[in-house]
Amino acid sequence: MKLNRYIDHTVLKPTTTLEDLKKLCMEAVEYDFAAVCVPPPFVKLAKTFVGNTSTKVATVIGFPFGYSAIEAKVAESVLSIIDEADELDMVANILAIRNGDWGYVEKEIGTIMPLIRNKQKVIKVIIESGILLEEEIIKCCELYAKYGVDFVKTSTGYAEKGASVEAVALMRKHLPANIQIKASGGIRTFAFAQELITAGATRIGASASVEIMKQAL
Repeated sequence: MKLNRYIDHTVLKPTTTLEDLKKLCMEAVEYDFAAVCVPPPFVKLAKTFVGNTSTKVATVIGFPFGYSAIEAKVAESVLSIIDEADELDMVANILAIRNGDWGYVEKEIGTIMPLIRNKQKVIKVIIESGILLEEEIIKCCELYAKYGVDFVKTSTGYAEKGASVEAVALMRKHLPANIQIKASGGIRTFAFAQELITAGATRIGASASVEIMKQAL
């Protein structure tokens, strides 16, 4: 297992400095991480830092609460694509999910997906599994599978509970094999990352990526 290729090396704090960004990107290139995940205003600069390496640039849409309007998420997506983001991690409308408004949830992903596919980008939908009921997680898996998203992602890292082995296993059980799972939120050790991968995660979002890699040696 090449653990480094599972990792999205992440910095999404609102206090992120350009120095933080450069350090993140240089570490990602050094360790050959799958991607860096950065705030939208830093996408263009991150692209220059990672250059022509195999490390992709991911950013976030509707982050961290997911309740911005569909039109706002479309606009954010368009701007991120213009800035040449490779992967978009979009927070689902958790308000709609918790209130059972599945029509809205479906309209949201149905509006975003044509843009993603037309521009051949990768989309990861964040469902905030730590604060959802089991039946809500299952319903999300079924709905997002219908639209053929690339990944369903556990968490933003901003809710009271992040990734869990149980949530990843549940998602893996209810997603088709072609849809991947990204686990994120509170992953700080190699042992936990390994558990999540064993449960079915194919991408790990972490800010402690370098420490995780050191523990893996």
